[in-house]
Amino acid sequence: MSQTAAGTAETAGRADEAQVPLSILDLATVGEGYTPSQALAATTTLAQQAEEWGYHRFWVAEHHGMPGVASSSPAVLLAHLGAHTRRIRLGSGGVMLPNHAPLVIAEQFGLLHALHPGRIDLGLGRAPGTDQATARALRRGAGLDAADEFPQQLSELLHFLDADFPAGHLYERLKAVPGEASAPGSGRPPVWLLGSSGFSAQLAGRLGLPFAFAHHFSAANTVPALDLYRDSFRPSEVLSEPYALIGVGVVAADEEREARRLAGSGALAMLRLRSGRPGLVPTPAEAESYPYSELERDFVDAWLSNVVVGDPDQVREGLRQLRGRTGADELMVTSNIHGHEARRRSYELVAKAWGLPR
Repeated sequence: MSQTAAGTAETAGRADEAQVPLSILDLATVGEGYTPSQALAATTTLAQQAEEWGYHRFWVAEHHGMPGVASSSPAVLLAHLGAHTRRIRLGSGGVMLPNHAPLVIAEQFGLLHALHPGRIDLGLGRAPGTDQATARALRRGAGLDAADEFPQQLSELLHFLDADFPAGHLYERLKAVPGEASAPGSGRPPVWLLGSSGFSAQLAGRLGLPFAFAHHFSAANTVPALDLYRDSFRPSEVLSEPYALIGVGVVAADEEREARRLAGSGALAMLRLRSGRPGLVPTPAEAESYPYSELERDFVDAWLSNVVVGDPDQVREGLRQLRGRTGADELMVTSNIHGHEARRRSYELVAKAWGLPR
């Protein structure tokens, strides 16, 4: 395994749950009664505490037009988080590549890698991370079918990161600065493909790249996508064998009843988002008093059925069983709930329950 792969996979310990790395996906959640500034300050504190608790990575996601999510620009937020942490790996979960020119992303993450060497992951997705109108505004002339060009965009981005366009290519003389070309021998950030279906799973496998699957909102596709990734995997200079991470919705509290009460706020936020009414994350009290229709209640129940909810022992067992069913090399937990202290406590309890090394 190459030095780059070591930064990606390290020592996963597939046979022993206690050795399976645990990471965090954070959205800089903005709840009712809070401002984006407060949410970003809470995310910064959370990254620092995640480092102390023994989490392996801390990723942030690109979303647009969502009042309850403040992480619209992962590169900007990662630069800030890197300046306020010391060793935890930081990354995008992910950057939505069709929204950007590949050269821009190569420059941004080359700069992040130069600022925080050996700590940056570049996770890439092909969804817009928003609604169609906002995607059109983001992509301008590229059009809404830009996602269909994702393999070509990815290839271009990798060539910029590695400074190895073939002779005669239109971009042969172009360099991403800072980057591999401007600092020979420095390497580049590990590139991950993200997905919620089989497309990116198969592409990641063919390219020999690590793969992150969004189990937290596409649970039914998790095992088929991971099987497809492993079946299509070809060893590369990056990885000698497949490495798969899954995102997992988790809500932990000292008591199960409180955890379930907290989980209701995230479920209502998702219901509103899927209904075309994105807003701030509601309070648990609002979620409890919301007049759900039968169809809405079915959606919320289905959503919560794929979230690991409970006290520390229940959460540990739920994660252990999920890891056993999927064979994931790494688990990335996300707690999309109201209240910074409740979210912080959830991640702290998960870390202790999983037995993370501090």
